Amino acid sequence: MKRIVVGVSGASGTTYALNLLQKLHELPEVEIHLVASQWAEKNLALETNTTLAELKSLADYTYDNHDLGVAIASGSFLTDGMVVIPASMKTVASIANAFDDTLIARAADVTIKEMRRLIIVPRESPLSMIHLENLAKLARVGAQIIPPIPAFYNHPRTTKDLVDHQSMKIMDAFGIQTSFGHRWEGE
Repeated sequence: MKRIVVGVSGASGTTYALNLLQKLHELPEVEIHLVASQWAEKNLALETNTTLAELKSLADYTYDNHDLGVAIASGSFLTDGMVVIPASMKTVASIANAFDDTLIARAADVTIKEMRRLIIVPRESPLSMIHLENLAKLARVGAQIIPPIPAFYNHPRTTKDLVDHQSMKIMDAFGIQTSFGHRWEGE
């Protein structure tokens, strides 16, 4: 059983989180712990036809972003890692500077200090030097930065194809086998 924490922050791109949660939810061997920020909820309403209740139904456990007393806020709670998808630059800055003001930031800080896999899916463009420095700081402590950059070698036909590819990349990073998406097989 893999235990993965999914943090959804207030950046645009909630469709990436929704797609990843749908894919993980299909796997009985994955236990999903979800925390979504207040702005994630607003972006979910703006960008999709999915309600917060529907998003939460894809997780095994859900948490309030302001409750720092829950299991995922402690290093003694064992997980296989965490993904922050999408990751706003405010959340990235909070994690990079160990400013544990929210549960997303605290859970990510715990993931770093316990040397577990942390994946950041930054959603901002253009990136300022401050953004780049915060992302570099996270990469230096072992976080994997997987921006949602589409691949075109697989000839995507729909937006869903592009989003599926991103979920495949994240699941690959967690060592989770996938049967969707198209991989490069060479020329």
